[in-house]
Amino acid sequence: MRSATSNLSDRRLAQAHADRIAACQDELARLQSEGVLALDSSQQQAIASHHAKLLARYARDFDIDPTRRAQQLSLGMRAASFLGALALAASVFFLFYQFWGYFPEVAQASILVTVALATFYLANWLQQRDATGYFSKLAALVAFTCFVLNLSMLGSILNITPTEKALLPWAVLALVFAYSGEQRLLLVTGILCLIGFVAARVGTWSGIYWLHAGERPENFFPAAALLLALAKLDWQQRYPGFAASYRVFGLLTVFIPILVLSHWGDGSYLDLPPDLIEGGYQVLGFVGSALAVYFGVRRDWPDTVNIGTTFFVVFLYTKFFDWWWEAMPKYLFFLVLGLIALLILLVLKRVRQSTGRGAR
Repeated sequence: MRSATSNLSDRRLAQAHADRIAACQDELARLQSEGVLALDSSQQQAIASHHAKLLARYARDFDIDPTRRAQQLSLGMRAASFLGALALAASVFFLFYQFWGYFPEVAQASILVTVALATFYLANWLQQRDATGYFSKLAALVAFTCFVLNLSMLGSILNITPTEKALLPWAVLALVFAYSGEQRLLLVTGILCLIGFVAARVGTWSGIYWLHAGERPENFFPAAALLLALAKLDWQQRYPGFAASYRVFGLLTVFIPILVLSHWGDGSYLDLPPDLIEGGYQVLGFVGSALAVYFGVRRDWPDTVNIGTTFFVVFLYTKFFDWWWEAMPKYLFFLVLGLIALLILLVLKRVRQSTGRGAR
């Protein structure tokens, strides 16, 4: 798995260099057309030849996209790979259920274990050899589907009561495939399984049946803390977009329960009057979303800024609805909301400008 990750990292660096070459060529052409820069024919030919050799080597060794047209085709290939993976996963799912009743229980268990292991090794084999990742991602999603079917149907065969514990191995396998092949889809799948497992486990510790863990939104706070802690690990930086995914889902796992509890105090574990609980969570929502915007701007995390801004506006609008919906004419209510939106835009513009001056 280290070699597969290394290959993907090298391909990513090569693609980034190819993109910089394309931008450099465009800028050189613009400067020459505006008369800012004058290169003689030998200099232009030397630069073009050097770039062409680099792009040819990168295309040969890493199968990069040397042109914008090739990038557009690669985008189509990624879409085809994703749709193909979903189709094959659905095919495996319905194939099992179509013919499952014709096999005895021993054969069923053997088929499940064999298919799960075979697809796992196939996905691992492809990750070592597929530099582009199109086929390995497809195989990884099919292997994950087979593994989920394996545990679910073996539990049914052995008459095992469904439990939240199955979510943990699902999360582990999804994350293993995600990190070994830099697969964002399986990373998100693993994060969702991890959120479900932690919330359900916290709920069971509180005496709630695991499927009813969502009836207490505070069960999701430990999962949010775990995701935000994982996002801060240094080795996440080796995987583009992974830390951002942890931050996004960690913040969603914080703010969505806060939003629910700010209007449903009876869902809290706190032994306080519901109105007091709702008011406390409303304040917490404003403070938390404002802090998310603050830290997002300071750390240059646009995902955090976007989540914080979105929920600050949601908390603000829901509070205005509680205050003014019945007291104001509807045209005036929406006029006030529109003016507040403009005010938020002006504030964010000022913050953006000050950030830009600080960067210079």
